[in-house]
Amino acid sequence: MIKKKLKIDGMHCSSCAMDIDMELEDLEGVKESKTSYAKQESEVEFDEAMLGLDQIIKAIEKSGYKANILTD
Repeated sequence: MIKKKLKIDGMHCSSCAMDIDMELEDLEGVKESKTSYAKQESEVEFDEAMLGLDQIIKAIEKSGYKANILTD
C-alpha cells in the first residue's frame, strides 16, 4: 500500500469532499480516501499493484473535479 496526496480543484463544500471519498473508496484497490474541503486536498491509500494513480485521477475528474499530484 502507498499513500499519495492530491490537490483537488472545484470543491465548493464539505459534501464535495465526501462525494470524492465515496467515489474513490468504490475503486478496487483503494484502502482509504481522506479528502479535506478546507485544504482542497485528498490523501489516498491504495494498492499500486491493483490500481494506478492515473485511474484515481480519472475517477476524481469523472466526479467533476480536477486533481493534481502533490507528492511522489
